[in-house]
Amino acid sequence: MIPEEMAPELAAIPRGAAEQAYCFFHQKWRVYAGSSNERQKDDIEYAVSSYVDSMSPELYAAISGGDNSFLREHSRFSSDIRSALASLESVVAQE
Repeated sequence: MIPEEMAPELAAIPRGAAEQAYCFFHQKWRVYAGSSNERQKDDIEYAVSSYVDSMSPELYAAISGGDNSFLREHSRFSSDIRSALASLESVVAQE
């Protein structure tokens, strides 16, 4: 479920953009969560950070809550990507 304060921002995002981001993050998270290779995890963090740099600023603001370090800090990458997935999942799941 999207936190109420995030819902309006996500509702304004084109569904296709949210779906694309969800698919990308989901794929990267599945590999990251199952990996014990630190180099592979670093590569995934870099790929996600690069993706974030090129994604819609409105979508990024909606999933990050305005935090410019969201999905960009090693120390909290795991919790950030799970939060992004939870936010995007509710948009993608809507018919």
